[in-house]
Amino acid sequence: MQYNFKWDPIKAQSNVRKHGITFEEASKVFNDPMALTIFDDNESSNDEDRWITLGQIKNQHYLVVVHTFHDTDKDILTIRLISARAATKNEIKQYKQG
Repeated sequence: MQYNFKWDPIKAQSNVRKHGITFEEASKVFNDPMALTIFDDNESSNDEDRWITLGQIKNQHYLVVVHTFHDTDKDILTIRLISARAATKNEIKQYKQG
């Protein structure tokens, strides 16, 4: 499965200012075979399902990424990034526990 990433450029700039993480960097979380993805029931709506992925990049940084999934075709999955931030100590502990 191939991934295609998209995002709002204004939101991407805001994320860098707020969290110091680019969406280009955040997209690398999806390369982590141990990443944990859960449905975000609190932020999802009738129009859009939101997901939260916790993963590691560069074998050292842990990130939490909020996103949506959109099927483009059978071989490509489009992921729209909404926000990304550093994981908390509790989230890192959850990641390590699997």
